[in-house]
Order: sequence, then structure tokens, then C-alpha cells
Amino acid sequence: MSGGPAVRVSIESSCERQVQEVSLDGVETYVPPLSMSQNLAKLAQRIDFGQGSDSDEEDPSRESRESDWSKQEPEEDGPVKFQPCLWPWDSVRNHLRSALTEMCVLHDVLSIVKEKKYMALDPVSQDPSVAKTPQVFQLISKKKSLATAAQLLLKGAEKLSKSVTESQEQRRQRDFNAELLHLRSQWKLRKVGDKILGDLSYRSAGSLFTHHGTFEVIKNTDIDLDKKIPDDYCPLNVQIPSDLEGSAYIKVSIQKQAPDIGDLGTVNLLRRQPKARPGSQAWHLKLEAAQNVLLCKEIFAQLSREAVQIKSHIPHIVVKNQIISQPFPGLQLSISLCHSTVEKKNQRTSPDKAKPDDHLYVLEHNLHQLIREFHKQTLSSSVMPHPASAPFGPKRLRLAGPMAYDKAEISCLQHGEGLLEKIVKQAKHIFLRSRTARTIDCLASRIEDPQIQAHWSNINDVYESSVKVLITSQGYEQICKSIQLQLNIGVEQIRVVHRDGRVITLSHQEQELQDFLLSQMSQHQVHAVQQLAKVMGWHVLSFSNHVGLGAVESIGNASAITVASPNGEYAVSVRNGPESGCKVLVQFPRCQTKDLPKSDVLQDGKWSHLRGPYKEVHWSRMEGRNFVYKMELLMAALTPCP
Repeated sequence: MSGGPAVRVSIESSCERQVQEVSLDGVETYVPPLSMSQNLAKLAQRIDFGQGSDSDEEDPSRESRESDWSKQEPEEDGPVKFQPCLWPWDSVRNHLRSALTEMCVLHDVLSIVKEKKYMALDPVSQDPSVAKTPQVFQLISKKKSLATAAQLLLKGAEKLSKSVTESQEQRRQRDFNAELLHLRSQWKLRKVGDKILGDLSYRSAGSLFTHHGTFEVIKNTDIDLDKKIPDDYCPLNVQIPSDLEGSAYIKVSIQKQAPDIGDLGTVNLLRRQPKARPGSQAWHLKLEAAQNVLLCKEIFAQLSREAVQIKSHIPHIVVKNQIISQPFPGLQLSISLCHSTVEKKNQRTSPDKAKPDDHLYVLEHNLHQLIREFHKQTLSSSVMPHPASAPFGPKRLRLAGPMAYDKAEISCLQHGEGLLEKIVKQAKHIFLRSRTARTIDCLASRIEDPQIQAHWSNINDVYESSVKVLITSQGYEQICKSIQLQLNIGVEQIRVVHRDGRVITLSHQEQELQDFLLSQMSQHQVHAVQQLAKVMGWHVLSFSNHVGLGAVESIGNASAITVASPNGEYAVSVRNGPESGCKVLVQFPRCQTKDLPKSDVLQDGKWSHLRGPYKEVHWSRMEGRNFVYKMELLMAALTPCP
């Protein structure tokens, strides 16, 4: 068979897979078989695209390829190894070859279109019936087409507007819920049926006012969704009772007593509304104003009830929205409820604006504090007794048994000042303090010598204030410190504490305080002469704050002092009264008195050393800026030279 033709035998690989790993326990791990894509890639790597497919003659390289196939067949069982690029520019060559092929195809297409010898392009034949269609039918067909398109556009616009409306409605609902949550964090709300109600009253704080103070929370639907939403739009609105609308305040003033009760009318004064805080909602301002109106009505109702129940020497008068009381003779305390609504704001109020603003804001603030203290006492009235076995009731009454209180003492313990009594006492104190300050200022502006100074204390009580009054002379403040007064201003009287500890009680009369200060200023001049004499070396012969000789003063008493020069030759006598003024007399030696008549009794020469009669000094002609300065010049002129 050696001389016969060669027979090709195909050898296939065994079905067994190659062992990849043998573990320590003898378990063999095989290489996974190739997938169809991997097998196809492996076969594609063996194709030589450089050799033409139309060559039928056998070349020497064919045998080499067959040998290569035979060499690679035993390696089929191994892992797939992809053929790498033969040289670095292999990919560039392939891309250039594909680009050349596409350019050749494009060149052939263009040559066919351009040159008619390859292909002829004839126009498409048109139906002659179409060209003969009348223009009316064309117009109708175009109109139908446009109507169909317009209908589609309208349906789309309607859907878009509906979606925008739904989104805005959902946004409004979300905003309403957010505002409602904000409202609930600041005000008490409750759900009653399908309504949301809130509470404006102070019942939770201890108020006993009968007004319900209920407001309703509603959704704001007064806006057009087609228009632009304003910046101050709020999806939530509140509806308050009609009697709580607008603004209100308690006006407290002290005036001269009206000649007739019939002259008192309904007080309706308007004051400037407070500015809205930045960032605050409209419903918040509305609820705050309504709650303030409710509190003002509660205060006025409590004051009116007490004005009727309290038994005083001068009864209180309640006229419409005004309470009249008389703290001092000739004066009246007016407490008015001023409530202004939207309708009242539009009215002309020119007569009221012409009046001066005599409103006491301090007393209005104190009224608000007092009503809150009353609320607090109402809440804390039911305190558990100590010890637990003691009966219920106030602590003072529980001590009545162990302390053996009688009926009068127990009645005193049970009696407590009401709101009206406290505010009347505070009004008395404020009026007495303002009148004291006015009296001191008037004296200081009217009298230049001596000077009067007032130092008011910053720490005061609602029923008592203090002021320190200093009476000095300009330029001699260090040596003239004898008059220092402490005025303790109470409710109905003024207590004056002197520097030496003496206490004088003055009434509420303005003239009494003025006379007292004038007498103290008169005494200051005499005390200043006494201190000046000590500094200049003069001797004080006599001193008296209350002189019993001379003209009687209508205000206080006159003061007098007599001082002698260091050598005793001269003497100066000063008499100063609050009304008569100052009078200065100088006594010279007998030897300097020429008009002195000779006496037959005094024949001895030793009597010539005695001082002669007094001579009055023309005090208005003396030079000097004040009384003490003139006295210093006079005493310096009478002092002998060393």
C-alpha cells in the first residue's frame, strides 16, 4: 500500500477535559469547556484573510498550513489562546483597508449617477386625474386637516391646564396644612365636626372672664388661580367674633375734676397702630389683636365690678366705657376702654387729636401685670395644706387657730386689695411724685441763689419713690453741705429725712412742700455763713434757726447768726427769712464811730474798746455772684491785716 495515494485521516480530540488542579484531598478540578462564542473566536483566528479564495493551484505554503493545522490539533484540549497582532501597525492597516473599500464603493456610485451610460433616471409619472382636482376640494381637505390638528392641540392644552390646576391645588393644600401646623404650634385648636376652632381666652392661665373667645380657622379661597399669586398670599385665614375685631387699649389719665358728670362721654381715642414685625403672618397679627381686645375687656369688666362693690368715702363712677375716681381733691382718675374697629377708623377724629396725650402708659402696663397676677393667684388658690391633716384654705386662715386670732384679725386676713384699689394707689403715687418733681424744678428755675439739686433714685417701688435734695451755693459746694434732704414719696404723704436723722411728714399738698423747701433754702444761707466763718477764722457768737424777734414770717421762721472778727473789733449779724429776705448788719468799734454821743456814765477809757451800734449794709449794692461770695468779701474787708 506504500505505492497507493495518500489517505487523509482526521483525528479528533478526546472528550476528556484537561485537569486544572488536584487538591490535597484528591479532588480534581477540570478546565471548563469552551462556549460557542469562544469556539467561534478560536476558529476565526485560524483563518488567513490574506490568501485569495479563487486560487486553485497548490502552492508550497499549503503544505506548511496543513502541517500547522496538524500541529495545532493536539492543542485543542488546552485553554483558548487568541492570536495577538503581528506587528504594531496592524490595526491601522486594517482601518485603512476598510476606508479604501468604502471610498471605492462611493466612487462607483457617483460615477453611475453622473454618467448616463451605466444607468438612466426617468421622472416618476403623475396621475393626470390628480392634476385636474379643483381648488375647492383642496381647500376643504386642508381645512379638515387643520381642524384635526387644532383639535389635537386644544386637547393637549386642556390636559396641560388641568394638570397645572391640579398641581396648584395640591400645592395650596400642602401650604394650608403647613400653615395649620404652624398655627397649632402657637394657639390652641380643636376639631368640632367639620370645623377647626381655636381658643383666644386666658382660661388656661386662670382667667374667670365669661367670654368664650372662640375663633374659626378657614381655608383662603379668595384668589384667582389664573392670575399671579401675590407675595403676601396666605392659604389660611381666621374668623374671629365681631366684638373682638379691631384694636383696643386701656387709657389711664389723671385730669382736673370735671365740673359736671354729664360732661363725661364715651371715650374713643385712637392711637398709632404698632408696626407689623417682618416675617409675621396676617392671621398671627389678627389673633394677637383680638386677644388683646379680649384682655382689655376683661380688665375693664373687673374694674367696673370692683367700682360698684367697693364702699369708699368718695364713690367711684362708671359711665359707659369710663370709670371715674377721685384720688385727691380737685383731681380725677379716668380709666377708659378705647376700642376702635375698621368702621371707627374711617371717621374723622380731629377734636380728639387736638387734645394733648395725657395717657399714663405706666399705669396701663401695671394693669396688665395686675390682671396676670390675678390669673396666677386663681390657679394657685387650691394649694394642698401643710401638714396634710390641716383643713383646706389659705395659709393665713390655717394659722388662725394656733395663733389665736380674733374675729377682727381674721377679717383683716381675709381682706385683700382689688385691682381698682391697687391701681388707684399707684395713680396717687405717680401723681404725687410728678407734682414733687415739678415743685422742685420750679424752685430751681425761679431761685438762682442758693441752688437746689434733685437726684432721683433708679430703684423704686410702685408705691414709693425716693429723691435726694441738695441745697448748695455755687463755688462753695465743699464747705456748704449742711442741707441734705431725703424725700420718700409715698401714696398720700411725703416723709422728709434730714441729715441729722430728723423726720418730717408732709401731706400731699403742693404748697406745703414748697414752703418747706423755701424755709430750708433760707436756713442754708445762715448755715453757709457759719461754715464760712469757721474757714476764715471768725468766731460764732450766736446762731439760731428760729428767731423769735422781728417780723413774723408767713412761711416758716427766720434764721440768724452773729459772728465776730478774729480780733473782736467787728461783728456781723445776718438775719434771713423765707419771705422777708436777707438783712446784714455790721457793728464797728466805738473809736471809729464819730457820730456816737458822749456819755457821762462811761468815763473810763476801757469802755472805748466796746463795739458801737449796728449799721445795715446795702446788700443789693454789694459785688458778688451769690450770697456766700458777698459775705466772703465783707468778712475779708473787716479782717485786720497781720
